[in-house]
Amino acid sequence: MKLSKKQAVFENEVLMRFELFNSLFMTLPFYQVKHTGTLLPFFTTHCERGVAEKLDPEATIESFFEQYEQYIGESDRIDLLFRIIQYIERQVVLFDAVEDAAFRKTGRSDEAGLLDSVFKQTESNKELRSKLVKKLNDFSLRLVLTAHPTQFYPGPVLAIITDLTEALKKNDIHNIHLLLQQLGKTPFMKKNKPTPVDEANSLVWFLENVFYPVASAIQSKIDDEFDLPIDENKQLIELGFWPGGDRDGNPNVTVDSTRRVALLLRTILFRCYYRDFRMLKRRITFSGVEKYMDVLQDLFYENSFNPSDNPENEKPAIIHNLKEIKRVLVEYHDGLFVELVDDLLRKVKTFGCFFATLDIRQDSSIIRQTHAYLREKHVSAIGIAADFEQLSEAAKQQAFKFEAHDLSYDESAAALVADTLDVIRSIKDIQRFGGERAAHRFIISNCQQASDIFELMELFLWSGWDSGSLFIDFVPLFETVDDLTRAADVMQALYTHPYYTAHLKRRGNQQTIMLGFSDSTKDGGYLMANWSIYKAKIELTAIARQHDIDLVFFDGRGGPPARGGGKTQRFYASMGQEIANDHIQLTIQGQTISSQYGSLDSARYNIEQLLHAGLTSHIGRKDGDTLSVEKKQLIEYMAHVSHEQFLALRHDPLFLKYLERFSPLKLLSQINISSRPVKRNSDKELRLEDLRAISFVTSWSQLKQNIPGFYGVGSALKKAEDTGKWEQVKELYETSGMFKTVIDNCMMSMSKSNFDLTSYIQHDEVFGGFWKKMREEYERTKQYVLKLSGSKVLMENYPVERESIAMREKIVLPLLIIQHYAIRKLQKGGLEEHDREVFAKLVTRTIYGVVNAGRNLA
Repeated sequence: MKLSKKQAVFENEVLMRFELFNSLFMTLPFYQVKHTGTLLPFFTTHCERGVAEKLDPEATIESFFEQYEQYIGESDRIDLLFRIIQYIERQVVLFDAVEDAAFRKTGRSDEAGLLDSVFKQTESNKELRSKLVKKLNDFSLRLVLTAHPTQFYPGPVLAIITDLTEALKKNDIHNIHLLLQQLGKTPFMKKNKPTPVDEANSLVWFLENVFYPVASAIQSKIDDEFDLPIDENKQLIELGFWPGGDRDGNPNVTVDSTRRVALLLRTILFRCYYRDFRMLKRRITFSGVEKYMDVLQDLFYENSFNPSDNPENEKPAIIHNLKEIKRVLVEYHDGLFVELVDDLLRKVKTFGCFFATLDIRQDSSIIRQTHAYLREKHVSAIGIAADFEQLSEAAKQQAFKFEAHDLSYDESAAALVADTLDVIRSIKDIQRFGGERAAHRFIISNCQQASDIFELMELFLWSGWDSGSLFIDFVPLFETVDDLTRAADVMQALYTHPYYTAHLKRRGNQQTIMLGFSDSTKDGGYLMANWSIYKAKIELTAIARQHDIDLVFFDGRGGPPARGGGKTQRFYASMGQEIANDHIQLTIQGQTISSQYGSLDSARYNIEQLLHAGLTSHIGRKDGDTLSVEKKQLIEYMAHVSHEQFLALRHDPLFLKYLERFSPLKLLSQINISSRPVKRNSDKELRLEDLRAISFVTSWSQLKQNIPGFYGVGSALKKAEDTGKWEQVKELYETSGMFKTVIDNCMMSMSKSNFDLTSYIQHDEVFGGFWKKMREEYERTKQYVLKLSGSKVLMENYPVERESIAMREKIVLPLLIIQHYAIRKLQKGGLEEHDREVFAKLVTRTIYGVVNAGRNLA
């Protein structure tokens, strides 16, 4: 009854209202597109019929144009296709806005996931309340915004979405009409590739307009409920930031962009403070506070509108003056408006002068290259043996001296070596004007051995830092399946090394480890990637507890299940006793930022979901969440079967050729959405290992095959049944939150797949068999996940999400037909250069709408 009620609300509040406003949108007389709105419904129906009849995209589009005499010329046809793309891009925005406006009414997930339910449980249960307070003192949630290239809306469009959502909430028809007209005339495309600073500017919009008010409101709610002491060095909700700091595989990130982004974050934060202070100033007009208010007025204004290139950390001064104002209000003015002062105090203690921690990330190979450069250039000062590279890992660990030097480089240094040394020095400056939390983490990608960490530590010591003031957390990132199996050995070597042990002690005995979903999925397939990470967490937790280390897992999760996304909060709620879960840290990537954190309502909801997951996994842990030996063996068995299936597909000589021929993979580099190259080693021939996971997942999602999100799962479940293990698998699904979430997220990936769209490939002489193999695994997986979940349709238990996905897929189907039509035209060759450019542009333009509509496709 509850599910059908939710579904009815969604249909009334979202689907019906979308159809209503879409019909209005279709009649708007935009420049040169007055007939497009009339033709689009016919084109959509024609595409649906073409897919149902398994026609290839050329046949579908050409048969449509044969019905309309005015589109005989090729240029007229191409022009109409571009106009259809423009309309559909904006339809997606309209659907987003209608759905976001109805967010509170539709109750997108289980209401029990909100904090209020936890508070109610503790009202009459003192033991539970004390447990929760203890957990709150130890717990933290860090959301890290990344610059991954799947956030396509430019700033003006984001602002329209925000205003349109508000107008839809109020049913303000006049404003809705005006905003739809504005939407129709506002460009969606960026003419130039963004710089890392441009990317930061785009994401700062979310910090300023969403995270600043929401994070502090939730903190206030919890503080008021439990009367927790405010500790400015320990926050419940923290923010992290990667644009400008993440240089792994992105040569466009330089020390200049890192510094500019740090200053940008600071300036935007002070503008937030200044807006709050102006409200404070309007209310606190009493005697005795003038001098403190004057100091704050100057401080907030100057840092907001005349920011220095070399500022100071003003946090102590701000806190001092706010506390003095509070003292005067309490002593002389009956505490009037003291809550406004407390609110600003809380924000300053939370965000300091930095807003979000700027993480620095670089690949281990660059760290090794930089260490080798200084070793060779300053051999007499450093005194490390010339044969260092040839030493065993154990011998390398013995060779490190960890001595402080102030070493330089010259023009002979490679660009990435120079940047690494420059950014290490720059971090000290960022900490000076923003505080230690402004930049205190250096993440080492592709970390394979303990010496990777030690080399980076020595680079700091050789660049003006010393051991006693090395306020840096060194964060290894383990991503591939092989790296995950070695992770425990790497951490054991670190925890038993005297220098690293002493460093950790100075850092509060807290160690952060980043685990990446993206490359492990590309490397090992969906089930093996999830199990490898889960298993690594168990091993890493055991070692950390053995050495009394406060372990923090930082999960590199993307939008779709193939990159660790999906119903993320359910993963954290199901961590058993064997996995450290006192802190939740995860990346928020691409369009997941706008879809889950784009409005105050959705951001508050999703943050509270994660907080609830972390808190309840500790105080209300379910027996089935801590896996027995038998259950681990069962998952291990299925993961290996799945892995074998995925590797067989990946090692097929047609694998990469298929992606290159039928997906828009080769054209992703032409999209002006990211400063980051589509692949590592961008000047060399494409190899699968160099292909970025985002490009890999995006290509499959544009084909509507979503291989990284399900392939091998069906074979694993079938093998389990064939070997008499089906009852154990059913029990595992019913008792393990982790395994249930893996399967449920797999169903989400499959709900966004549509093999009928590419069914024409089955007749291809070269690739027909390859396509059939993937289709068979899809059908096998669908059969078994439905059987396992006791469902008749995919995502049966999530009817609201299922209907949302179905509507989005319907909206973008014409884009996919146009995209595949253009790809086939390009593949056939024989085109003039101008025509090649036109068809390539058709492909790239469709990618935007498809990914934005999916919200967590890439």
